[in-house]
Amino acid sequence: MLIYKIFRRPEWDAFRAAGETAGAPVDLADGFIHFSTAAQVAETAARHFATESDLVLVAFRSGALGTDLKWEPSRGGDLFPHLYRPLRLSDVVWDKSLPLGATGHIFPEGVW
Repeated sequence: MLIYKIFRRPEWDAFRAAGETAGAPVDLADGFIHFSTAAQVAETAARHFATESDLVLVAFRSGALGTDLKWEPSRGGDLFPHLYRPLRLSDVVWDKSLPLGATGHIFPEGVW
């Protein structure tokens, strides 16, 4: 199963340069890296990145992240994937731009 992380372009660039990341400021504050499933990612983008246009959507295989990936209740009681270790560039399946259109973010084909 693919899960997704939305990065601001500078965060993504820093991750790529370093080869790993402990996450965005919200991840650092919460002590884990936030992900969304395909069913959750559009709402995540709308809630937390509503006016941001220079974003990158990055896909990861949930099974490949091992036992450090926990499914925990969050928004509306839904289970969200949270990673309790640094994220490595080798974990990335693919990355694609996530531009902001007139009615919201424009997701790449195949996310849903």
